[in-house]
Amino acid sequence: MPIFIRQYGVKQPMKKGILLLFVLTPLVAISQTFYAVRKERSLILVGGIGTASYFGDLKDPGDLIDFKPSVSVGLQMYFTPRIAVRSELTYYNIKGNDASSSDPSRQRRNLSFTSSNFELNAVGIVDLFPLGRRFYQRPGVNLYGLAGVGAMYMNPMAEYNGQKYALQPLQTEGVSYSRFQFIIPYGLGMRFKAGPFFNIGIESVWRKTFTDYLDDVSTVHPDKSGWTDPIRIALSDRRVEGNPELEPYPAGARRGDPSNDDGYHLLLLKIEYYLPENFLFKDPYKKLYNIRRKPYHR
Repeated sequence: MPIFIRQYGVKQPMKKGILLLFVLTPLVAISQTFYAVRKERSLILVGGIGTASYFGDLKDPGDLIDFKPSVSVGLQMYFTPRIAVRSELTYYNIKGNDASSSDPSRQRRNLSFTSSNFELNAVGIVDLFPLGRRFYQRPGVNLYGLAGVGAMYMNPMAEYNGQKYALQPLQTEGVSYSRFQFIIPYGLGMRFKAGPFFNIGIESVWRKTFTDYLDDVSTVHPDKSGWTDPIRIALSDRRVEGNPELEPYPAGARRGDPSNDDGYHLLLLKIEYYLPENFLFKDPYKKLYNIRRKPYHR
């Protein structure tokens, strides 16, 4: 009897334990695989590309959209089912040119500028429809509004005799202003769910600035009697270029309109990607995360 127990009473439970281990191991692996998809992702990588439009003294009133490039990248996070915060870095290019205006007085003024600018902002976003319990259960279409604060770096430049010159150091109106300015972005957007991890959307956002020198034009022609730099003199008053019969503008003559600050508008196609929770750290289940699978959406 003791021999029988030693041979069968002990070894048989051991065999059952090994069998149970073989059954549970694939189940655990499968559960980890689905967990990789269903795990909540709250951090979103956002990228955008589109157009930038400038509004100021070198812009025709009826000209609404300029096809100048704009590129952005940022991170977004939801704190409630409808409220998110986003921080974004944007590069954009703007320009204005009196020579292309339909206004004869602007054509005579003959000022122009181009500027490659950078912007860093932080905005709050409010969705029209709340998210689902999980990120992949979000609505297929959603509208949202946004507003926030930011800062930009501007560098208006003008071309003269085939060479570009930065206008801010020249003080073409005898005024010193900073290239760094505060802004207030605000606007609307619409996003479409393109899969469990991606959204595609369009965003229209106006930037209110607190400067009238986005284009280096604001007030009146200064008194240039003490100026010695010929480039500064030429870029301050360009009426006489190609028109030697014309006289330079006298000091105090209107050069721009200081009653309204300049502004700009960005129209962007946006792509949003829901980042894995531990994408910055080593993932012990990396192989499981890379397995292609169809998530459960309902």
